[in-house]
Amino acid sequence: MEDRAASAGEHAQPPQLRRRLGRADLRAVPEARRALRELLRHWGRPGRSDIAELLTSELVTNAIVHTDREAVLTASVGPDGLRVEVRDFVARLPRPRVPNADECTNGRGLILVQSLADAWGVRAHGVGKAVWFELDAGAA
Repeated sequence: MEDRAASAGEHAQPPQLRRRLGRADLRAVPEARRALRELLRHWGRPGRSDIAELLTSELVTNAIVHTDREAVLTASVGPDGLRVEVRDFVARLPRPRVPNADECTNGRGLILVQSLADAWGVRAHGVGKAVWFELDAGAA
């Protein structure tokens, strides 16, 4: 696994996390949360990093469960806030859906992202797509 965070003294590159997510490896979810927590240790208002962890978990889980391929997680902290992106290598686009009551916890990930992120979206990316969200550090 690849993990990279720029030091606070570097001006050319904002603090960043980049991590490869293994195919069908659900251990990547808590590992991604831990790495993001470390990146965001001194970022944003109280509770913002918790929201970032939750939404990152949803995107990572979706990529691992619904594509059966590897994926790449990137997170960047800049002056405007946080941007997290999960790129996979399957062209099929995700869509928010109302979860079925019989599905317990399945089907709520993109609804959470849509509800809690300041911005989010999906963009085609060569082979596959990138699902992303942004959080403003100071938003309540």
